[in-house]
Amino acid sequence: MAPFSILTVCSGNICRSPIAEQMLRAGLRAYDAVTVTSAGTVGLVGERMDERALNLAQSFGVTDAAKHVARELSEQQIRDADVVFAMSREHRRAIVQLYPRASRYTFTMREFARIAAEISDADLTDAALLSPNDITGRFTVAVEATASLRGIVTPLLNAVDDDVVDPYRRANDVYTLTGQQLVPAVNGALALFERAARAV
Repeated sequence: MAPFSILTVCSGNICRSPIAEQMLRAGLRAYDAVTVTSAGTVGLVGERMDERALNLAQSFGVTDAAKHVARELSEQQIRDADVVFAMSREHRRAIVQLYPRASRYTFTMREFARIAAEISDADLTDAALLSPNDITGRFTVAVEATASLRGIVTPLLNAVDDDVVDPYRRANDVYTLTGQQLVPAVNGALALFERAARAV
């Protein structure tokens, strides 16, 4: 069975997307059939995480953040992903420009969590019909359910609220805000995947 592949994307791949990657990986570590990677639209290839972003990740309990090495986003990475979590609408546009078919399974991290909160048990019926061991299938149902509600769930009054603010080279309070935006979004995605995995 092919793994379920999650890709997170920001600009340089040294702040937001690696934090999201590592938090998602930690939250889904019980599922061997899941892989999580990250990349940047202007990836600072070979760079380590920004020091303050690294400290932020570690404050969230991430243990492997220091091993991160930045890479640049490619069309193949997008093709290989089952869901792509962009850190902003700008990144989502860049992803879809590289591979237009990804529009169906690419969301900003906050957008996905916002829509996921509206998904009912009935929306996950197709997941419940699958084997409990078919995590790839069950998570795919979760992504498809989220995509089906895009445009139906009431949009935000301010679209910028679907973005995670970029903290790079900014004040410490911006890093704090990044965490305050990113953590609930990641947790929202994890909650939906857990529901899909346990649907009966």
